[in-house]
Amino acid sequence: MVQHTRIGKVFLKLWQKNSMGNFTERNFRRGREHGFTYIALLIFVAIMGVLLATTGKVWSTVMKREKEQELTFVGGQFRNAISMYYKNSNGQTARYPMSLEDLLKDPRYPDTRRYLRKIHLDPISNSKEWGLIKGPHGEILGVHSLSAEEPLKKNNFSLADKDFDGKMQYSDWVFMIAAQPGVVQQAPAR
Repeated sequence: MVQHTRIGKVFLKLWQKNSMGNFTERNFRRGREHGFTYIALLIFVAIMGVLLATTGKVWSTVMKREKEQELTFVGGQFRNAISMYYKNSNGQTARYPMSLEDLLKDPRYPDTRRYLRKIHLDPISNSKEWGLIKGPHGEILGVHSLSAEEPLKKNNFSLADKDFDGKMQYSDWVFMIAAQPGVVQQAPAR
């Protein structure tokens, strides 16, 4: 006969408990609780998915509004630069720039005269390319975005941008100087 030692008795009890453990009532109840936890986890994941989708949509809208604000700022910078170029003629015949680069360094003067520090990117299309409104001799009268996207903002513009009310595309937001005598202004060509 094998004599059981104290350590042997402990191992024997652990083995019996583990081998019969699956059939006890306590473990049966615990198994049902694991099913409930699984369902609760699935519901939690579904709710998190809906919340993340909603957050993504709100974030997208906020980013689009920021881009619209940046477009109105940058367009206003172009408008002011073109106006300053026109007014800064000093005895010469007043004229408009022939290219956007003329706003970076005025070719009419030997020294450096800047009306813009750089050609800004179009915040909507993230491109350096702008739509240009040209006069009868090819001079630049204004700029606009080339994006055909629909803007979020459709009214309540500043006084300088009041013509943007009701426009359905960013390309319709034309940043043009006020009309000067003898200059024919045209809408952007499509």
